[in-house]
Amino acid sequence: MFIKQITVFIENRAGRLEQVTQVLKENNINIVSLSLADTSDYGLLRLIVSNPDKAVTVLKESGFSAMITNVIAVKLTQHVGKLGELLSILSSAGVNVEYMYGLTTGDENASIVIKTGDQKKALDAITESSFELLSTEETYAMND
Repeated sequence: MFIKQITVFIENRAGRLEQVTQVLKENNINIVSLSLADTSDYGLLRLIVSNPDKAVTVLKESGFSAMITNVIAVKLTQHVGKLGELLSILSSAGVNVEYMYGLTTGDENASIVIKTGDQKKALDAITESSFELLSTEETYAMND
């Protein structure tokens, strides 16, 4: 099962990130998780939010370049080597991980968001393993 991630391209200047969060706040959209990467000219903000479709709409209406990307959210127990196990499963399936970042679950376990070169193949490999996926409902409702 895929989770909708919002990607927002923002100018790399003071206050622009705050403007994104303000738009989401004004529209009662909760940020569940985020990742921010930058270059000298712009930032690439990736967000998991409580209402991704509405988020893209209101961000675009506010002048931001925003889009939805399907990602996978995987639960990881807090044991040494669990991330390595997951990466081994994906590698064995011939799947390249393009990026990943943490997802706060509010319990004793961790979760990660993964984007791969072949999302369907990755989803199949993870589903056939002992790892558990987060549902869209679980993910979007986190931290509410």
